Amino acid sequence: MKAIISGAEGQVGWELTRKSRIGKIEIAGFSHQMLDITDIRSIQNIVDKYRPDIFINAAAYTRVDQAESESDMAFAVNRAGPANIARVCENSKIPLIHISTDYVFDGSDPTPYTEEHPVSPIGIYGKSKWEGEKIIRETISSHIIIRVSWVFGTHGNNFVKTMLRIGKTNNVIKIVNDQLGCPTPAHNIAAVIWKIVELIPDSNDQSLWGTYHYCGKGETTWYGFAKEIFTLAEPFLPYQSPDIIPVTTSEYPTLAKRPANSVLSCEKIKTRMGIRIQPWRSELYKVLERIIQNE
Repeated sequence: MKAIISGAEGQVGWELTRKSRIGKIEIAGFSHQMLDITDIRSIQNIVDKYRPDIFINAAAYTRVDQAESESDMAFAVNRAGPANIARVCENSKIPLIHISTDYVFDGSDPTPYTEEHPVSPIGIYGKSKWEGEKIIRETISSHIIIRVSWVFGTHGNNFVKTMLRIGKTNNVIKIVNDQLGCPTPAHNIAAVIWKIVELIPDSNDQSLWGTYHYCGKGETTWYGFAKEIFTLAEPFLPYQSPDIIPVTTSEYPTLAKRPANSVLSCEKIKTRMGIRIQPWRSELYKVLERIIQNE
């Protein structure tokens, strides 16, 4: 099987290319510099050249706060890009797997969000990702959209690496303690996607297509996440762990609003695809080891 991966230099895209090396999947991974998904001709040329069996779109504009002032760029990458990919894939009869986000929800519901929950994004990033989802559904039937949350890993920018970086020079760090979510390792997302890729050729069940949620097992706040990062990392750190102080969202204003609740229900992906949900805390330890050892 051949797979094309856009956004191969992002957190999940990088893990996708790394994970595939242990399987029998021939991949072609492309960074933004190699494949501009806002240019449909570029996508068509790549598809014509490599003739893939599946297209995995891991490319996205993910700068949540900057999106408020760079809305044109956010919508170009997160709406127009997926639209271009979906059109090429539909014309070429290639299934599409697309990564989306918990930010399509406003976070006002205190219960875990299912795939059937009403969507109501509260920022440009979430709105642009939601519109990308809608266009995919309207354009290509053979698609799978996976919404993920609070992604972290060894590659790229994320909360874990930010905490380790600012912990070097700050004795005290204030972290929001009233936003709830489920941290999700990028390498687990990649493993789930490859599992889905394996299921597709063997399935004639049209109900396989559609939208799914996947996140780490166990909910926490950003404050709880930060505390766990330094608790697990402390034996490896060349500096003393900082004091983590909980604050409210109102005490830590940002350009973009964040959902108060980003917890996703993963029941659908478990029951329909047999996907096991991994506890994020044990996976965090593995990621911290890799990050610190590579510094």
